[in-house]
Amino acid sequence: MTDSSALRFMADESCDFAVVRALRREGYDVLAVSEYTQRSDDQLLIEQAAREQRIFLTEDKDFGWLVYVSHASSAGVILLRYPANARSSMAGAVVQVAHEQGEALFGRFVVMQPGQVRMGRRP
Repeated sequence: MTDSSALRFMADESCDFAVVRALRREGYDVLAVSEYTQRSDDQLLIEQAAREQRIFLTEDKDFGWLVYVSHASSAGVILLRYPANARSSMAGAVVQVAHEQGEALFGRFVVMQPGQVRMGRRP
């Protein structure tokens, strides 16, 4: 288990707000983009998350392109790929990964699907 004060997150507008609430309940610092802006620019968000050392939470596959193809700087990205019939388990799964992996999430590109977590290194 990890110290929740060590991890900080930024949740993209596409990220289900249940994930934000669940992480905050566990004491994690989560900046939710939807609370301060609309129609944000993906490149600017990933840059802000990197500057602030926040792991980026998103359901938008475009962030894979930003990190891998354009080599954008990143403190880490968690891409959530949960279909409608499994969304109720998503927030708990993210909290579990944050607890179990902790600081190992920094610099990683993580893809989470129901029952599966793939952790890769950024190129």
